[in-house]
Amino acid sequence: MSPPSVLVFAWGNPSRGDDALGPELLEQLGERPDVEGLTDFQLQPEHVTDLQGRRLVLLVDASISSPPPFAFRRVHPLRDASFTSHAMTPEALLAAYQDVYRSEPAPCYLLGIRGEDFELGEPLGEAARRHLAAALSFVESLLENPTESAWDGLSRSRERA
Repeated sequence: MSPPSVLVFAWGNPSRGDDALGPELLEQLGERPDVEGLTDFQLQPEHVTDLQGRRLVLLVDASISSPPPFAFRRVHPLRDASFTSHAMTPEALLAAYQDVYRSEPAPCYLLGIRGEDFELGEPLGEAARRHLAAALSFVESLLENPTESAWDGLSRSRERA
């Protein structure tokens, strides 16, 4: 049996304030046909197996550097030193996929939701909740038209905004 064609992979630490934005988005998104949701604390080399057999991949994380409420861009394989650390970049994950499977990964996009407060033991902040609501609405629109051309168009339009 093949996996659902779209993977929404969110990561973050629910115990660190706004770092919970990715997993919280996935929880609020709920179950959808032909979409698999996956969460973890961070990207790891083992996650290359989760990318297999996908048509599209959406990676979701909290970001202190994204403009509010979120940033959305296509991600391309790029080898960097993060594959040797405890947390990989999305680009390094895609490069690892190429190394393991000797093929191109599915088109992959990163949604960075703006976070402000990442303190241990804190809940999501008020600004983060507003950013999450905007990001959730955006992801729902992405999933209405899950095609590479549609997502590329939205990625380009977000870069110009």
